[in-house]
Amino acid sequence: MGRRYTIGMPVIYQKTKRSSHPGPRAGKIHPSQHGEEYVYIVDKFWVVADVRDDGQLVLQTRRGKQHVVDAEDIHLRPMHWWEKLLWRNKIPDPDAPLSQDQTDAPQ
Repeated sequence: MGRRYTIGMPVIYQKTKRSSHPGPRAGKIHPSQHGEEYVYIVDKFWVVADVRDDGQLVLQTRRGKQHVVDAEDIHLRPMHWWEKLLWRNKIPDPDAPLSQDQTDAPQ
């Protein structure tokens, strides 16, 4: 039961982060096991730059950085129509120039 992604489609990737001071967009904040840091989720607003034959997606940030993720990644989902309206200033322009040497996998 796979989702169908197309080039230019805005998506949300829920990235897990950890630090001693979560930012204002942090959600689902929990203390780490030893209580020195917090583990939390940050919504990343990206756009599909390429759909590969092997089931991988190339996602692009607003600044042109690219991330390669599996299309079935549980942290990835398409934006709902109302999220597109709410977060329209955070959605990357799919026609923006691409950065070179900035392709990586999310952590």
